[in-house]
Amino acid sequence: MKQAILLGLALASFLTSCTTHTDPDTEPEQEEMKLNVYQVFTRLFGNTNTTNKPWGTLEENGVGKFNDFTDEALEAIKDLGITHVWYTGVLHHAMVTGYAEIGIPGDDPDVVKGRAGSPYSVKDYYNVNPDLAVDPAKRMEEFEALINRTHQHDMKVIIDIVPNHVARVYHSVTNPPGAEDFGASDDLSREYLKDNNFYYIPGQPFRVPVWRDGYQVLGGEDHPEANGNFSENPAKWTGNGSRSPQPDMNDWYEAVKINFGVDPEGVNDFDALPAGYENESYQVHHDFWKDKQVPDSWLKYRAIALYWLDKGVDGFRYDMAEMVPVEFWSYMNSAIKMARPDAFLLAEIYQPHIYRDYIRKGKMDYLYDKVQLYDSLKSIIQGHGSTDALVHIQNELADIEHHMLHFLENHDEQRIASPEFAGNARKGMPAMVVSATIGSSPTMLYFGQNVGEPGAEEPGFGASSRTSIYDYIGVPHHQRWMNGGKFDGAALSDMERDLQYFYSTLLNFAKNSAALTGEYREIHSFNREYTPWYNDRVFSYVRWKGEERLIILANFDPDSTFGFELQLPGEIIALWNLEDGNYTLEDQLTDRSFGLIVSDRNAETRIDIEPLQSFILQLPPD
Repeated sequence: MKQAILLGLALASFLTSCTTHTDPDTEPEQEEMKLNVYQVFTRLFGNTNTTNKPWGTLEENGVGKFNDFTDEALEAIKDLGITHVWYTGVLHHAMVTGYAEIGIPGDDPDVVKGRAGSPYSVKDYYNVNPDLAVDPAKRMEEFEALINRTHQHDMKVIIDIVPNHVARVYHSVTNPPGAEDFGASDDLSREYLKDNNFYYIPGQPFRVPVWRDGYQVLGGEDHPEANGNFSENPAKWTGNGSRSPQPDMNDWYEAVKINFGVDPEGVNDFDALPAGYENESYQVHHDFWKDKQVPDSWLKYRAIALYWLDKGVDGFRYDMAEMVPVEFWSYMNSAIKMARPDAFLLAEIYQPHIYRDYIRKGKMDYLYDKVQLYDSLKSIIQGHGSTDALVHIQNELADIEHHMLHFLENHDEQRIASPEFAGNARKGMPAMVVSATIGSSPTMLYFGQNVGEPGAEEPGFGASSRTSIYDYIGVPHHQRWMNGGKFDGAALSDMERDLQYFYSTLLNFAKNSAALTGEYREIHSFNREYTPWYNDRVFSYVRWKGEERLIILANFDPDSTFGFELQLPGEIIALWNLEDGNYTLEDQLTDRSFGLIVSDRNAETRIDIEPLQSFILQLPPD
C-alpha cells in the first residue's frame, strides 16, 4: 500500500483512456438502461419432441411454433432481464419440407443445408416460415400476433435481414403491390449490370457440389430430388462470392450472392459518401440519397425493411453486413431511422478495422464484439489466454464501446458446455459477468445458454457442439426449462437451476443498473503490478454513475481460490470522493458483504474469490 498514492496518480492519465465515451455528433443517444437481447431459434424453442432422429422429418422430430411463445413463455423470457427478443429464422427460407396445399413446394435437397434448411437462405422476404404456424395458410397472422404478444410483455422484436445472399430459388408468393422478386428483371446474358440483382456465369449451368468425407444429402435417404441435379442456367455466383458454376461443398452453395452495384473488378457503381459524412446525422445521410440513382437491389432491401417495420418489428440483425458496401448501409439505415428513430440495428461483422465506418457512415447501432472480446474470453475460459488482454481490448474500443454487443453464445458459436468449448457451463459464468457489466453496450443471451445447453445432438447436417439451425430437433436442457409449456424450470437439475438463477440475477441487475450506462475504469493493471497474489486469471474494474458505484471482480480459474487485498487506485478514491473510514460493499450476485477500508488516500478490500466466482460489489450511496 505504501506506493499506492504516487502510483495511482501516475496512472490517472492512462486510466482515463478507458472511460466510456459517447460523441454526441456521431453516436446515437445512449439508453438510460442496459439492453439485453434474447436470441431464440424460433423453430426449436417450443418443440417438446425428444426423438432427435438424425435427419428426422418434421413429423418425426417435431417443430416449434409461433404459438409456443405463450404469455407464460414470454414472461419467463422477460424474467431473465430481457428487453429485446431476436426471433431467428422467422423469414420463409429454403427447406425440403413442402406445403403444396398452399402453393409452396419443397426445395431441392441438393441445394438445401439440412432438412429444415438454413434461415440465411431466404426465399421469400414478404412472408414467414410455414413450419412455424399452426395453420400455414395464416402464418403471417400468427407471427403478427406474436409481435403483439411480445410488445404486451414490454419487450421489443428483432428479426434477421440477410442482405448479401438469398436462396438459389427466390420466389415470393405474397409480394405486396409494386414488389418484384429478386432477379425477375435481370439480363441473364451479362455477368454484371448495375440493376441486375445477381451475378451470372453466362453460358455455364450450375452444377451441384461434389460431396466428400462421407457426406450424403439427407443422410443418404432415397429422395426423388436428391439426385445431384439442380436446374440453374446460367449459373449464378454463390453466396460467399464463389464464381465457379460448381461451388465447393464448403461454399455457401445453397445461396446466391446479391449484386449491390459492385462490378466483378470491385469498382463501385454508385455515389460515394462525401468526406466528413462519418460525422453527419442519419437525417443528413437520408437527404444525400434522395436524388441519387442507386442499384435496384438497394431499393428492394429498403422496401423489405420498411415493410417489416410497418408490421411492428422493432429492429433487425443484419447477417454478414461487412460483405455489403457501407454506402448501402448509409442508404438503408438512414431510411429506417427516418421511419423509426428507435429501431435497433445490429450488424454481424468480424473486421475491426472497419468497425467505425459501419457505425459512423453505415449508421449501425451495434456490431458483434466477436473478434476482440468474445474470442479473448473464450481463450481465457479454455485456459489459454490472459485477462491482461481485456485491458487492451477496452482501450482500443473506448470511443465505440457502446456499439459493441457482447455475447458468449449464438447460433454460429459453440455452446459453452460442449466438450469442444469448455465442457462445463459454469466455466462461462465469470465471462458472462464481464460481458454483461464491462460496457454500456447490449448483452446477448442465446436460448438454452441459461441452463447449460451443450449442443450435443447430431441432427443431420453439420457437427455437434452447436445447436443445429439446419434440422428438426429438440433441445434437451432447454426442454427441461420449458417443462411442457409451464416455463417454471421444475424439471431442471440442481446445477441447471443454479445456472438459471445466476443468469437471471446478473441480467436483471445489469438492466436496472445506472452505473453500467456510466463510467468505466479498469483497476486490473494497478492490482497486477502492486497487489500480491493478484494474477491474470482474475479481472477487475469499476463502474459508476451518479450515486451508484461498483467494484466488479471475476475469477476465471476453475480450480483455484485466490486471496488478496484488492486496491483502488488514487484516481478512483478521488473521483468517488471517498473519505477516510470503513465502508460496506454489498455483493449484487449473492447476499455477501465486504469491508472497504479507506485511509490516507489508500483503499483496499479483502477478497477471497473461489473458482469461477464473481462479485459485483456496490458502495452505499453517500
